[in-house]
Amino acid sequence: MSNIYIEYNFKVTPPQPGTEILIAELGQAGFESFVENEEGVEAYIQKEEWNEAILEGIYILKSPEFEITFQQKEIAQVNWNEEWEKNFKPIVVADACAVRAPFHPPFNVKYEIIIEPKMSFGTGHHETTFMMLQHILETECKDKHVLDMGCGTAVLAILAEMRGATSLDAIDIDEWCVENSTENLERNNCFRTKTILGGAEVIPTSEKYDIVIANINRNILLEDMGAYVAVLEKGGVLFLSGFYKEDLAIITECCNNLGLKFVQNKEKNNWIAAKFVN
Repeated sequence: MSNIYIEYNFKVTPPQPGTEILIAELGQAGFESFVENEEGVEAYIQKEEWNEAILEGIYILKSPEFEITFQQKEIAQVNWNEEWEKNFKPIVVADACAVRAPFHPPFNVKYEIIIEPKMSFGTGHHETTFMMLQHILETECKDKHVLDMGCGTAVLAILAEMRGATSLDAIDIDEWCVENSTENLERNNCFRTKTILGGAEVIPTSEKYDIVIANINRNILLEDMGAYVAVLEKGGVLFLSGFYKEDLAIITECCNNLGLKFVQNKEKNNWIAAKFVN
């Protein structure tokens, strides 16, 4: 295996969801490690896997919705654990839930979630994940059937299970995320959650869920909303995030057209996490 890597330093405006989409596309192109920062992401690929045209199939680079610039350089082998540990700080939500890595000291809180995010989205640091954790803390989960769409690290499913959910499905379209979710579920002794690879097409249509969580992005939410509602129990709760304040109206209209009622939303740095009921 080569000890030489190509490092790309991408600056993304706006950073989210642009960085998340960029990482997903780069992963498909063969990039194997990512270090997110406030401006975007550093992406790494082994030199033997790299070619000069590797970015031609990265569609977000051509999107008018984002301004993305980058620099690249050749570097020696990277200590990924060191890079990750340097960039991952623990968080505490509402004095009740802590999200930390195995190398962080324990927190004296009711729910302590230990994750190794690797290349997956969902450490709790992003505003959308943080607000979704808040929503779950405020929601009765005991004996509930839960669907977590775009599960990333499974951090949201883990909290729901810790709060008493008895049957959970965690779905992600990224194979790496599903693998990482499975590892994190085991790490937190969560054995009532099943991980599934795919998108809305793999939602078990024979199931009915009391709670559906979808932290993805505006376009996917609008496209897949019907699939979420189709498996939501009457009186069930739908939590949506991954979109900006200016998108709340179109998200709400879509939900209303499918028979859902808007309840409330949280807002952090112009990001929204909304609650709807069936």
